[in-house]
Amino acid sequence: MLNCVYRLIAPRSIEPVQLEVSSEDAAAVAVRPTHLSICNADMRYYLGTRGADVLARKLPMALIHEGIGRVLRDPSGTFAPRQRVVMLPNNPHEIDPFIAENYLRSSEFCGSGFDGFMQECLYLPARRVLALPEGIDDETAAFTEIVSVAMHAVTRFEAIAHARRDCVGVWGDGNLGYIVALILRMRYPSMRIVVVGRNAHKLADFTFADETYTSYELPASLRVDHAFECCGGDGAAAAIDQIIDAVQPEGTVSLLGVSENPVPVNTRMVLEKGLRLFGSSRSGRADFEAVVSLYREKPEVLDYLSLLVGDVVPVRSVADMTRAFEADLRKAMGKTIMEWRV
Repeated sequence: MLNCVYRLIAPRSIEPVQLEVSSEDAAAVAVRPTHLSICNADMRYYLGTRGADVLARKLPMALIHEGIGRVLRDPSGTFAPRQRVVMLPNNPHEIDPFIAENYLRSSEFCGSGFDGFMQECLYLPARRVLALPEGIDDETAAFTEIVSVAMHAVTRFEAIAHARRDCVGVWGDGNLGYIVALILRMRYPSMRIVVVGRNAHKLADFTFADETYTSYELPASLRVDHAFECCGGDGAAAAIDQIIDAVQPEGTVSLLGVSENPVPVNTRMVLEKGLRLFGSSRSGRADFEAVVSLYREKPEVLDYLSLLVGDVVPVRSVADMTRAFEADLRKAMGKTIMEWRV
């Protein structure tokens, strides 16, 4: 039996490859992808903005680690045929009592050195498949993975930050900043949430936040107990510097933004204030389960998340895949969704 995998072989160049399905795969849960969501990490590979050594090491590779599908068959009987599920991209090979599965160096992650979800069919162990609740639309469910990343960061914040959480700041007006701030609102209804970004028109969408400011209009008097940095890239340095100024002594700073280049940090003030800086990346099954529970318990969160759905591109061919990635390149905000019909 053959499976068609759509691999990026060079920047902006996707080719289909027919691969033999192994006996191990044949015994796994077979899932037909239906909706895939493009992430900024996918775009860095697609555009070739990762380092040449990274591209040489990781390509060819199928992209995408955010997506949902329907079960074709499950030999274990855990899932019913046609049941709608979210696919988990992290593939751990060991259990460590101190290190979460998404930080183990032995784990494999789809679309980052290992084939992602751009395939005709996915063969996954049952632990990497999670049933979706009824009532959530396909386009919103497609980016459950990035919601799980935000949930993971908030969960780590809850374990690390001290208990004074009256005011928390979120730096970043993109998708991740939006979702982190939204989860904080759902979990802490009385918390004062302040969002800082570069674009006033994006900040206007943060209707659930108590206050929003552009970074160049931030009041010098603003103080937050803890902060989340969701900028990354060229904006990370300025955001972290501003956070260190605004956060109260012994506060925590959660770093989520991905930057290709080293970011300078004002360690003098980190030491003087006794701050805790910690990183959060990716997510594990427990985070996906927490998100699915949030969908069930607070369905209003889905209304807010649905505002992030941007272009929805029907995909029947490689040309359509290219069209979807090029559309994502032009977007100002939101998620580009591929209706996977190959």
